[in-house]
Amino acid sequence: MATPYNHKAIEQKWRNKWQEHPVNVNDGKKEKYYCLDMFPYPSGSGLHVGHWRGYVISDVWSRYKLLQGYYIIHPMGWDAFGLPAENYAIKMGVHPSISTESNIKNIKRQINEIAAIYDWDMEVNTTDPEFYKWTQWIFVQMFKKGLAYEKEMPINWCPSCKTGLANEEVVNGCCERCGAPVTKKNLKQWMLKITAYADRLLADLDKLDWPEKVKKMQSDWIGKSHGAEVDFAVDGREDKITVYTTRPDTLYGATFMVLAPEHALAKELATDETREAVEDYIFKASMKSSVDRLQDKEKTGVFTGSYAINPLNGAKVPIWLSDYVLADYGTGAIMCVPAHDDRDFEFATKFNIPIIQVIAKDGKEIENMTEAYTDASGIMINSGDWNGMESSVLKEEAPEMIEKMGFGKKTTNYKLRDWVFSRQRYWGEPIPIVHCPDCGCVPVPEDQLPLKLPEVEKYQPTGTGESPLADIEEWVNTTCPVCGKPAKRETNTMPQWAGSSWYFLRYVDNKNTEALVSREKADKYLPVDMYIGGVEHAVLHLLYSRFYTKFLYDIGAIDFDEPFKKLFNQGMITGKNGIKMSKSKGNVVSPDDLVRDYGCDSLRLYELFVGPPELDSEWDERGIDGVYRFLNRFYNLVMDQKDKGIKETKELVKIRHKLVYDITTRLENFSLNTVISGFMEYNNKLNEMAKKGGVDKATLETAVVLMAPFAPHIAEELWEELGHTESVFEAGWPSYDEDKMKDDELTIPVQVNGKTRATIVIAADEAKDQVLAKAKAAVESKITATIRKEIYVPGKIVNIVAK
Repeated sequence: MATPYNHKAIEQKWRNKWQEHPVNVNDGKKEKYYCLDMFPYPSGSGLHVGHWRGYVISDVWSRYKLLQGYYIIHPMGWDAFGLPAENYAIKMGVHPSISTESNIKNIKRQINEIAAIYDWDMEVNTTDPEFYKWTQWIFVQMFKKGLAYEKEMPINWCPSCKTGLANEEVVNGCCERCGAPVTKKNLKQWMLKITAYADRLLADLDKLDWPEKVKKMQSDWIGKSHGAEVDFAVDGREDKITVYTTRPDTLYGATFMVLAPEHALAKELATDETREAVEDYIFKASMKSSVDRLQDKEKTGVFTGSYAINPLNGAKVPIWLSDYVLADYGTGAIMCVPAHDDRDFEFATKFNIPIIQVIAKDGKEIENMTEAYTDASGIMINSGDWNGMESSVLKEEAPEMIEKMGFGKKTTNYKLRDWVFSRQRYWGEPIPIVHCPDCGCVPVPEDQLPLKLPEVEKYQPTGTGESPLADIEEWVNTTCPVCGKPAKRETNTMPQWAGSSWYFLRYVDNKNTEALVSREKADKYLPVDMYIGGVEHAVLHLLYSRFYTKFLYDIGAIDFDEPFKKLFNQGMITGKNGIKMSKSKGNVVSPDDLVRDYGCDSLRLYELFVGPPELDSEWDERGIDGVYRFLNRFYNLVMDQKDKGIKETKELVKIRHKLVYDITTRLENFSLNTVISGFMEYNNKLNEMAKKGGVDKATLETAVVLMAPFAPHIAEELWEELGHTESVFEAGWPSYDEDKMKDDELTIPVQVNGKTRATIVIAADEAKDQVLAKAKAAVESKITATIRKEIYVPGKIVNIVAK
């Protein structure tokens, strides 16, 4: 009897061998394939089975490409700066450099348990000065090109993390990291002008092999729209208010105007009667986040007491303030057409403001409107010279008409805002800027980079709006690089996204001291061919990475303008009832014990088997027993059959080619859970064949090679047992022949007048006349009328029509 499957001994044996003889070697002859994971935050105490899933998927794909003959670039590193790492350090009461190093050590151990073919020689860490030197260098280049600038503005402020947040870091009005309600605070911030790339970021989505939902999320976030800016004079004042609208065709229906509470004229427009209410409303709005303001279901507002003049008909329209209008979108002012906008209709109804319909489906006005008419098409009514025009046509023509009339212009607008790049925290890359009283903002000279983060004992946020670095006088006080006079360093740090926006470039040249990546290696190994990670980064990391890549392309650092050719988003592994795994909920499942009890190969397979990889799946570790039993049966099958000298048969050849076809097709479609179920099905078939007459060596070898990307340890062991001295990953991915997959005999149904009456067995290549003869003979007793038609769909069905 064969030696029983011993996962501990086998896995340890092959890890030792891979250490001495890596399976993925760059011989300079193979074409590269770059498969990348989203690198982890080392901000917790370790990985759980949900983290494992993404890493297993990427390693399976990497090993598959390795078997196809590629040299695989499959690196790993650490996204170690920023809020996650600093908040964890504060919670643990240690310095972030200490907790980060400890977490990296533990997570690296766990990652090695996955047995992924990571190239640790390429490892990067965003907190390494030799890495963030180039993060700072990119910022300096952006500053020189006018893409990095300073601006005082109201920002999202997390009172718990005590730092500013980008809009993207606010989820349902709360800090993405700590969950605290977000407020507003006026601070001088460093900004990156990502809006300069809005059109390219939008247009180039078409050339990406990414999930459509991710491309749509980015498209919606960029939010490009066409319309017009229209000037409304303020009644009794010399001021004018400019609004942006995508529906200038509805201008006759504008019965009121709404300004953002932060609008420059908001307080000035208040009258003696309304001033107290206006100022109170402005203050309350300042305490709410932008996201909250947009998502609040109940619209609030206050009348300023002033009026604007509709430029088309001279009508006076009341000017209101409401926090659903944001100062940094469009012009911070909107014209409101309640008859044709749900939000405006709700507001007008609540505050008893007139509603004038200007678009009608059939040209007739609706009496007693109970909801807005939001159909984009219709006939213009109550619109002066525009009456009778088709609204969809007028929508396109109105911007130019308004421009010719002299009170507006055709324009394009975006929802995308410039990126708030400052963080009032310690644990981040220092922004390489010096503030000089005479020269203004001056970048740190490139030959003085990296500007290192000073070592401090006290790093907790101040809560004043200043970074803890502001208290380190010997670091803050410096000299201006231009004039040599006393100056001060910038004390805010970069966000965690800074390093992760370009890290994938550094992997392939991580020891280069002269450039962030040499053009030679960039041209040879970049961009990334496959990127695997969670969909939660769709409008954060992925958008920022595209922006950085396009900028680096523009300045000639690289020769491509999109970072990731193909993207796959894996779903989460959740606890019971679909609850996200977290330490606070007590539902975290560590992989450590499972690896000990069942082995790495079993856990790898179960991570894939648990559900479709793109969907969330609830963890139930009882299922790993079944996977472990499958591996035992597969191991025993090969060990039992390997030395019997069984000759191949047509049936075995057919099974072998079908196996290759099914596994390859499912793998290419990323249907990884069905790959595992497919292995189980074919393992059952092969065990049946073993009982009937045995399984030939070629079929066993094929099954072992196909298994290799998924369960590499057991595959290497069985490959060796089959008599091979080289690694299974040198075998090459098996091919299939469709002709050899065909069945010799087929069982097909025979219908009479559309109802199945019998089945017949035919040869796969049997002639039509013979098939029809067999079919008629099989249903002869069921035919009681004259046969009018005989239909044969080759290999599928026969239908006899008798009437």
